[in-house]
Amino acid sequence: MSEKKEKKKTAFQRSDELEQRFVKYYKKYPGNSLMVLLGFYKGQYHKFLISSFFFLIKHSPALFSSLLIANVINGVLAGGEMARYAIMVNVGIWLLLLSVHLPANYLYSKYRSRVTRGTEAGLRGALVRKLQELSIPYHTQAQSGRLQSKVIRDVEAIETLSSQLFINVMNIVMNLTIMIFVTAVKNRIILLFFVMVAPVASLTIVAFRKKIGRENRAFRVEMENTSARVMEMVEMVPVTRAHALEEVEKDRMARQLEETAEKGYRLDMVQANFGAVGWVVFQIFQALCLAFSGYLALKGKILVGDITFYQTSFTTVVNQFTALINLLPVMTKGLESVTSVGEVLSCDDVEHNDGKEELKGLKGEYEFCGVGYSYPDAEGVVLKGLNMKVKQGETIAIVGESGSGKTTMLNLLVGFMMPKEGSIRIDGKDITGINLKTYRRFLSVVPQMPLLFTGTLRDNITYGMENVTEEQIMAAVRAANLSGLVEKLPEGIDSMIEEHGANLSGGQRQRIAIARAVIRDPRVIILDEATSALDVISEKEIQDALQKLEKGRTTFIVAHRLSTVKNADRIAVLSGGQIVEEGSYSELMEKKGVFYHMESLQVSLA
Repeated sequence: MSEKKEKKKTAFQRSDELEQRFVKYYKKYPGNSLMVLLGFYKGQYHKFLISSFFFLIKHSPALFSSLLIANVINGVLAGGEMARYAIMVNVGIWLLLLSVHLPANYLYSKYRSRVTRGTEAGLRGALVRKLQELSIPYHTQAQSGRLQSKVIRDVEAIETLSSQLFINVMNIVMNLTIMIFVTAVKNRIILLFFVMVAPVASLTIVAFRKKIGRENRAFRVEMENTSARVMEMVEMVPVTRAHALEEVEKDRMARQLEETAEKGYRLDMVQANFGAVGWVVFQIFQALCLAFSGYLALKGKILVGDITFYQTSFTTVVNQFTALINLLPVMTKGLESVTSVGEVLSCDDVEHNDGKEELKGLKGEYEFCGVGYSYPDAEGVVLKGLNMKVKQGETIAIVGESGSGKTTMLNLLVGFMMPKEGSIRIDGKDITGINLKTYRRFLSVVPQMPLLFTGTLRDNITYGMENVTEEQIMAAVRAANLSGLVEKLPEGIDSMIEEHGANLSGGQRQRIAIARAVIRDPRVIILDEATSALDVISEKEIQDALQKLEKGRTTFIVAHRLSTVKNADRIAVLSGGQIVEEGSYSELMEKKGVFYHMESLQVSLA
């Protein structure tokens, strides 16, 4: 295995570990995002401590500058040899502290970034992994824009929170400890001003915490709504333009953006008021500290130079508490994002394959035994009491009006969903006991809406396959009637396809999807309106190619255009979630039942 592949494997395993750890603490501390985050980083605290240690060294010139300046001033006021000694020693110490700033800054940044950025990538990897495992019904109900917001925005907020919580908070604590310790040694009376800041900061945080949390949550939800609406808008541009509805769409998005801006404005105002209240209170304390230290110097209780030290030290203390207060909005946003990410990672709506039988091969024999299915939170039953046997190598066409359950039946065949009632047996084995990943290796699915990604034509045809020969690729191209397209493209099979195949026609996109299915040499083929986007000539050529491909393979075809299923071994007519008629094309036409009337209606409309 190459070094590159080994690194990828390690990264994948790390995301798995992060997911398990996150979910563990998410379930252990429901509703407590802070404990989830602390548990999530368990085992990495020492790295944050090392980073904070170098941060302390890096900022040591600023931390001790006030004390060094006060010593110089006091030495100058004392005069004589003491003055020269004070200047040389204190300036020398300051220069020494400055000399270690650059290496300390490098090490601080290295340790901090390694942990937070590595975890950020791992957490995104965990989300991507989870999204691949979540069921198809979950993805059907979830808006892709919301999921994208969780992967991008929420993980970024968690990374920011991690830096603030594990680095900045530690730094604040260390700065406060040093300043308070030095002040306590020099003058315990001044220390009282320092200590009084803590309860004031606490009261300010308590007063605003719940409101900031509420507004952050509202803004996060609204941002997810906006992300979802933007993705819908982009996908709907052709429809919008075709019907001259640009202004309607602009107005719709404008209302959404205004609502988001309003939520953001309310959050900003709460945070602004929060920061302003804390700043004013602390500045009042700072002014009082200046007056008090000046009074002590006037009375001879402290040296004149110590006024500078105490004032600067108190400024440092105030700044640390101000920074702590300013962390609240960031922490609230980050903790809300922890909850948001946890909603996905802790979701149990996943496909469980561990411990199930792995298929080494597939004949393609199917049996539906009283199968029933209804979608969650939906009224009515989609399929009920469905019974059907399919022999190896048979071609079964499934027809019926819209909403009769055809697509649901295909989803059950692929294993995207499990029956609510009854069972589906594959080669005599209950589908619920089969490792579906191994089962799907023997399937090829051509959906009604062909799905292409940005890449070359070759990449789209061989998606997920390795060691494919040029002969196999061109055979699939010919079988899917793509030879003409390949010859016209500037770089042939290696020409780039734009996002969603925007530079191709609907028929061309469908034929690429068919080529993708052909090249896999499947044992079972599932065609969901596979020729619906083709012209009559191309449809005939594709039908001929599919008939060759179907030989010896079990094939399921969903079709609205009934003329395309004449050669099927059997046709199952669905109505109201049940099979109401079944037989060959000629048999059903002779019956003059539901299928006959459907076919007659299509012929009359043709």
